Amino acid sequence: MKVTANGIGIEVEDTDADGSQAGRPVVLLIMGLGMQLIAWPPAFVQALQDAGFRVVRFDNRDIGLSQHFDHLGVPNLLWESFKFKVGLPVRAPYGVQDMADDTLGVLDALGIETAHVVGVSMGGMIAQRVALAAPARVASLTSIMSSSGARGLPGPSGPVLRAMLSRPQGQGEQAIVDHYIRLFQVIGSPAYPLEEAALRERVLMATRRSFHPAGTMRQMAAVAADARRAGELSRIRARTLVLHGKADPLVPIACGEDTARRIAGSRFHGIDGMGHDLPPGVVERLLERLVPHLAGQGA
Repeated sequence: MKVTANGIGIEVEDTDADGSQAGRPVVLLIMGLGMQLIAWPPAFVQALQDAGFRVVRFDNRDIGLSQHFDHLGVPNLLWESFKFKVGLPVRAPYGVQDMADDTLGVLDALGIETAHVVGVSMGGMIAQRVALAAPARVASLTSIMSSSGARGLPGPSGPVLRAMLSRPQGQGEQAIVDHYIRLFQVIGSPAYPLEEAALRERVLMATRRSFHPAGTMRQMAAVAADARRAGELSRIRARTLVLHGKADPLVPIACGEDTARRIAGSRFHGIDGMGHDLPPGVVERLLERLVPHLAGQGA
């Protein structure tokens, strides 16, 4: 369903859409760069429901079925990346804070006062911004395969960077799907490989739902421009769990460790063999830590 959040149209999926989960604590899931709400594995969502939670997920701005911002143009990522490396301000059409405001707008539109906020990758950065902007509305924070954004942290490996900056070798649907399969295979979890047929099915479904690479580029610029967040994380007071793959080639584990160090009282867990994706084996390992955290155990 489409809601108006922070003045724009945001596509939302709510397990309480039929009113059957009223009164349950809410888990708000925030997806990563260029990814749609359907990237949350059904087994992950179902496990949270089985644990007694109402689950809300949504398409971030500029992606999926949420409002696109093509009128803002496409940033020159090579130039902005150079500026980021040398410490110059990065220009972005909008910021991570804007996406955090969208997230809070989703809660407003659904009449939700507080939620357990869970974000992966860029979604973890948005979740951190939500916890900073509206601490009273965050029952707990979980940052998965994400980063503080601090300068000096390691970045993607060479093969990953080349795969991210490459383009589909053609214009048709098949070329687009093949391109993203190559990317996901490069960043995937070595201990939990997803069969190509299953991966192809997921990519094809996402591509047919929405294919909007310009939105991904604007989101990427927003992440690069969010230079001050690391220095602000010490203000977060929400119960925080940081989960990260030990084999993540896109956002190395040092980024998750740095996030945890900056948030007082947070707990950190590295997961063996996990890369930068959510295959079934990784989902199981994440839930082992996440569900007790959401329930307030081990606080």
